[in-house]
Amino acid sequence: MLTIGDTFPAFQLKAVVSRDPKTAFVDLSDKSDAGKWKVVFFWPKDFTFVCPTEIAAFGKLAQEFKDRDTVVYGVSTDSEFVHLAWRNNHPDLKDLPIPMLADIKRELSQSLGILDRNEGVALRATFIVDPEGVIRFVAVNDLSVGRNPQEVMRVLDALQTDELCPCNWQKGDDVLKAA
Repeated sequence: MLTIGDTFPAFQLKAVVSRDPKTAFVDLSDKSDAGKWKVVFFWPKDFTFVCPTEIAAFGKLAQEFKDRDTVVYGVSTDSEFVHLAWRNNHPDLKDLPIPMLADIKRELSQSLGILDRNEGVALRATFIVDPEGVIRFVAVNDLSVGRNPQEVMRVLDALQTDELCPCNWQKGDDVLKAA
């Protein structure tokens, strides 16, 4: 699995950005949103139970991430058509303000090393990638356990200080000063 200090892999994927079939689909790549921080999170399957709780939670924080010059990409190994159907049929995803990327060939998931060995789907992995494309944070949860988008934002805030941040540090708290 790729980890801290590795370069996030190149990719080009179809993404769903709305519910209207005429405007829903766009191409996104590692070059999209160049120069911005990125939070890229993966979920195992559409039309499941834990996944929409996480996706909706990231969606609710989309403006706060944007305020931090950060884009959020959600990714699974389902197709863009399945993403669109799910958005149109799940009340918590109808107004989702973040793109849902379709890694149907599993190339990005494979490059990152986050495919579940038994299921062949992406694990619940989260990456924070800096503006230079370097991975600065990685977390991977079991398929049955949802993640905490607030914690991802807390870590992003800490990384963006470029300072030493103690345990449980929150934006606005004092940072550590090396002696």
